Order: sequence, then structure tokens, then C-alpha cells
Amino acid sequence: MTDATRLTPLGVMVLALLREDPMHPYEMIRLMRQRHDDRIIALTNGTVYHTVARLERLGLVSEVGVEREGNRPERTTYALTDAGDAAITDWVRRELPRLGRPTEYRVALAEAHNLGREETLALLRRRLAALEEALHVYRTGLAKARGGTVFEQYLVEADREFALLTADRAWLAAFLDRLAHPDFVWGPHETDDRYLAQREAARQ
Repeated sequence: MTDATRLTPLGVMVLALLREDPMHPYEMIRLMRQRHDDRIIALTNGTVYHTVARLERLGLVSEVGVEREGNRPERTTYALTDAGDAAITDWVRRELPRLGRPTEYRVALAEAHNLGREETLALLRRRLAALEEALHVYRTGLAKARGGTVFEQYLVEADREFALLTADRAWLAAFLDRLAHPDFVWGPHETDDRYLAQREAARQ
């Protein structure tokens, strides 16, 4: 089992934060809340501290210092290791084209900028092809059921899933066109004053 396959969505988000800079877990928690990452994943102090400890055992992060200010408890700062850096991209590569894993997909999309533009396009085109195949299966199955003796009440969930897949496919096709355009900013870029202010607030 590779390191990437052992990562949870929260673990990936923690590693991605450490790509920005070494941080202590409390700063990670505050940053994720400021960025509203709790829309995607369940976020508690306990789960973040537990996740960081697990990532350290896996060799994906390492302790780089301990600080203490005033009456505050000690704060241990962690940095991303080379293995942790590789694990992020490996995980995103694996999850981005896959169907049926909604939380993983949302995190992979959120962290897809860690991959190059062309690679991201290729992975999302694979997902688009998988969506079209899934839509064909649902379309065929629903038509067959409705042409037989199946009451509509038994098809409600399948009908909803077909609608969600249709919407997902439409969004993805449009996004691929946007991402392919060179004016669409993608990948690492310089920090601005807003980002620096956010980081400073999270450290308090």
C-alpha cells in the first residue's frame, strides 16, 4: 500500500497547507476554518491533531520546532517531507478521475492546482468520459424500467442520480474549456497582502 492510498481527505488538506509553509496544528485549523474547508470535510481540533500525528508516523510530515508564547501551551511546528509532497500529487491524480467518491473528488478538485494544467486537463477528461458512460447506463436503465412495469415511485433515487450526473457533466465540460484557456490562472502564484493577513491572523 502506497502512502497516497493511506491518506484521508483531511490528511491531504493538511499536507497541502504545509506546502505553503511549516505550521503548527492550531494554525492549520484556523486557516481551514477561515477558508471554509469545513464545507467539504468534518473539521474538529481533535481530528486535525490526530491526523497530523498519523502523518508524522507515515513520514509525510516532520517536526521542525516547538514554540511557546506567554501562557499559551506549547505549539509544535511541522513541515512537509519529500514523501508528503509526492503523496499529495499521487492522491489527487488517483481521485480526480474517479466516480462514486464525492468527498474525495471535492478535495481533489480543491487541490488540483498542485498538478500542472495539462495533467489536470487529462485527468478531468478521463472523468468526463466516465461520467458519459455512467449517464448512458442510467439513461438506458431508466428508459427500460419506464417502458416496463416499474412504478415511477421506485425510480426516484435513480432519477435523482441521473440528474446529478447530468449537472456534473455539464459543469465539468464547461470547466475544461475554461481551464484550457491560457488566461485562466493555474498553479503556484505570488502571495498577496490578503493572503499574508490571513496567515498572520491564523497564527494568533
